[in-house]
Amino acid sequence: MQTTAAVEQPEPATDAEAPVLEVRNLKKHFPIERGFLKRVVGHVKAVDDISFRLRAGETLGLVGESGCGKTTAARAILRALEPTAGRILFHHDGETIDVCALGKAELKAARRHMQMIFQDPYSSLNPRMPIIDLVAEPLRAHGWRRKACERRVAEVLELVGLDPQYMRRYPHAFSGGQRQRIGIARALALSPSLVIADEPVSALDVSIQAQILNLLEEMQQRLGLTYLFITHDLSVVRYTCDRVAVMYVGKLVEVARTEDLFEHPLHPYTAALLAAVPDLDPHREWLGETVSGEVADPSKDHPGCRFAPRCPHATDLCRTVPPPLEDKAAPGAPEHHAACHRVGEIELRV
Repeated sequence: MQTTAAVEQPEPATDAEAPVLEVRNLKKHFPIERGFLKRVVGHVKAVDDISFRLRAGETLGLVGESGCGKTTAARAILRALEPTAGRILFHHDGETIDVCALGKAELKAARRHMQMIFQDPYSSLNPRMPIIDLVAEPLRAHGWRRKACERRVAEVLELVGLDPQYMRRYPHAFSGGQRQRIGIARALALSPSLVIADEPVSALDVSIQAQILNLLEEMQQRLGLTYLFITHDLSVVRYTCDRVAVMYVGKLVEVARTEDLFEHPLHPYTAALLAAVPDLDPHREWLGETVSGEVADPSKDHPGCRFAPRCPHATDLCRTVPPPLEDKAAPGAPEHHAACHRVGEIELRV
């Protein structure tokens, strides 16, 4: 049962496909405490006012350097971390649920439809529990009986390409790729509509990465899943994602269709990320964007663009006025949002 404050009537959809998730002005600030009395002297703004929409059936890639706030944003969306501010609207069965307004019982019910795949399959699985208990954890949490749990575990293990006869073995008996399949099975056990994948292949060998990515794509097509895919590997993004959101020091700096972002980036940081991808031709001359300097400190106030101290195209306006994330696409073209004052004035090299 949903609380009155947590459930809203959904707004009429204006896109071709209705959104599953809407994140509005999400913030997650961590206090900096000092002294015996733990006096708060500042905040680390890990996620600082980000907004995006995730449409039904699509894969949105959230990318950026390590420490930019990607995982923090994901955990705040599921309220594994309590957001500092903002709204998280989850659309399911004709209802719009404000995740931030849910009580403990209502949040537990909503999480049946929102699950997470964790980055490291070695640390996300309890080594003292057999696979049947690991995959059945979310089922038991929602009141499933033992026999029903066992049948469902067998179903999802077979779904992800594992033999159910091994369900009573422990995690150490499986390879890294098999462990990640177990993690995927656990996420799919309750038949969610939204899955947040937090760098699900970064801890795996390259050959195994392709298998897991193919499995995720197959599950999306068979089960109608919607993915928020967090990664720092742009080659993975190009293969898996329909749209890409680029994050820098807690802020979104560009959001676009994958093809548009790779072919025509509008933000200098995005261009620098693309230029950093290794080229297979050792004789090709490198002409990409270069950046220098240190990443901005998320615990300090920044009057302008957070990328300005490292941007070769920055002006006084960039250093003093924060650029809003606005649609910079040409008339008639798909949406292409960027937070840069100089879009259209500079030519970016990738």
